[in-house]
Formats: sequence, C-alpha cells, structure tokens
Amino acid sequence: MKHHPIKHFTSVKDVPDIREWVNIARSFKANPMQFADAGKHKTIALIFLNPSLRTRLSTQKAAMNLGMQAMVMNSDKEGWALEYTDGNIMNGSTVEHIKDAAGALGKFADIIGVRCFPSLTDKEKDDSEFVLNKFIEYSGVPVVSLESSTLHPLQSFADLITIDENWKKTDRPKVVLTWAPHVKALPQAVPNSFAEWMCKADVDFTITHPEGLELNEKFTSGATINTNQIEALEGADFIYVKNWSSYQEYGKPYLDGSNWFLGDQQMNVCPGAKIMHCLPVRRNVELSDALLDGPGTLVMQQAENRTYAAQTVLWKMLQAHV
Repeated sequence: MKHHPIKHFTSVKDVPDIREWVNIARSFKANPMQFADAGKHKTIALIFLNPSLRTRLSTQKAAMNLGMQAMVMNSDKEGWALEYTDGNIMNGSTVEHIKDAAGALGKFADIIGVRCFPSLTDKEKDDSEFVLNKFIEYSGVPVVSLESSTLHPLQSFADLITIDENWKKTDRPKVVLTWAPHVKALPQAVPNSFAEWMCKADVDFTITHPEGLELNEKFTSGATINTNQIEALEGADFIYVKNWSSYQEYGKPYLDGSNWFLGDQQMNVCPGAKIMHCLPVRRNVELSDALLDGPGTLVMQQAENRTYAAQTVLWKMLQAHV
C-alpha cells in the first residue's frame, strides 16, 4: 500500500487519490486484520453531539481492527453544555468552553472523531462548520468528521466503495441522486457529501430534485442537475435515495413530494438499477419495502462498508501523525 498520510478528515478534499483509497478499503475488507498492530497503544475518542448507530459502531470496529482503543461519549447527554464563542462571559446556560473541552480531549486521545448536526436555522453559522472547526483548532490532534453540518465523508466514502464493488463493466456507471419524501426537514450533509465524492469519481453523475431544492453549488460542481425525475433516472445503474431540506430557504421542508416516491413508473426507465440509501430510512415514506428488501438493494453492503471506509481513514492518520 502507498503512504499518503493525512492530518484531518473532513471531506473528499482530504483524499489525495480516491482510487488508491478505494483499493485500500477493499483490501481491508478482504483482510481486516492485516495491520492489527498499526494502532497499538493508541486511543480514539468518539464524541457524539447527535444520535448515531452505523457511524458509531463501524468506527469503533475499524479502530479495533487496527489495534486501537476506543472511548465513546454522548456529549449532548453526558457532557457539559459547551460554549463555542470566544470572549463570552459564561453566565448563562453553557458550562464549559470548547477550547477547554477539546483541549482536554487532545490530552486523552491520539485521534478525535466528532459528530455534529446543523441547526438548519442559521445558514452562515452552519456553513462555517464552527463546531467541527473548534475541535480541530483546540484539540491539537487529528480530527475525523463523523458527520458535520454540511458533509458526511465517511458515509460517502463507503458509498463509493459499494459502487466500485458492484460495477463490473468497463464504461462509467450512471449514478443518480434522487430527492425523496420525508416527514420532516433533514440536513443536506449526506447529499452534499455524496455529490462531492461522485463529482470526483469516475462516474456519470446526475442529481434530481423538485425545483427549489438545489444544493449548495460548491458541492455539486460537475454534476448534471435535472428537475424531471423520470428523465434523470433513465438508464441509471445506481440510484441513491435521500431527502433533504431547502438550502435556499434554509431548512424549509418540501411538503408536496409524494410524486417523488420511487415507484414502478420511475423504475421502468432503469430496470436493474441498484438501490442505495445511507440509513436510517423511513420505510414506505422514503423507500418501499419492496425496493429496500429486493434483489437490487445495496443498503446493507453500504452499512458493512462503513467499517472499511473508517479503517482506511484511521490507518492513513496512523502512518505519520499518531
């Protein structure tokens, strides 16, 4: 394996060569314990400000495969209320400043993973990634994004691994990210991140969504955008289904989306297409049981590949910085 170590992992921009990284991840999948001592006597602290299932357990498993010890904290429930603004007089509800919390974490752990969601009310603040960047600023150790206000790079890396495993032809696959209905407003982190990774990968990539649900253009440069779902899906090889709220009218849900539910009419134009979703999924709201449990589903493979995506990232960090 080549050695291109990294300091932090927050987006695809931290990946010098995605083809190399996919190959490493697939090598780890074939032999998870090949570098079982790479992280011996090293510790990772996983800090969750929001709920998690796959990210939490897959990253712990990845650390274990490399010989690391993992400490996990639900900071939103078990930690002090954090203050993020410098210079504030902390006479309100916040108890500990992020510079003290992150600084202490950096003394306990060799790598820190942080999961934080956007407010969906303050676009400028969310776009600045102020929570994740404060951990990077004050911890003094490598930081891995376990999902942030705008991106979920570990998920997207696993998605790319999954597509690579399932594409056996020599031409470029057609990958379509399609908006789906939901019962509430969701962040744009997963679709932003998926778009960013697909635009860097060797695929033919299209995004389809109702008018007014355009994602931040800085993440979609290079993608084909089509608000006609049927046209966009025609000939698709992989369909990634995901809801997101408005970026322009920040955080506003799109309520009239039932006709975007992936059904027979849409699938007729792309027979045999593989179905992808990051999970958790609202069954029979975002996707039907028939598609989620059918022969074309890749959702469990995506979940499995979360471990090897995380293992690749941690292994890269361990090469030089830990």
